[in-house]
Amino acid sequence: MIDARGRSCPEPVIMLKKALESKENNYEIMVDNHVSVENVTRFAEHSGYKVHVEEKGDDFLLTLTR
Repeated sequence: MIDARGRSCPEPVIMLKKALESKENNYEIMVDNHVSVENVTRFAEHSGYKVHVEEKGDDFLLTLTR
């Protein structure tokens, strides 16, 4: 799991981009603001992943699957 809480964009997207180099089929990334949810979702979908967003208290868990 990628923990990008406390980071402002574009950092969560950069962290995800680096993780995608491993070419896994599934990833999870935790963020703590709506802007990161939108930017990470857009990047992941552009990279061929489906994104499921789940609120976890004040945070958001994004699950990416191919």
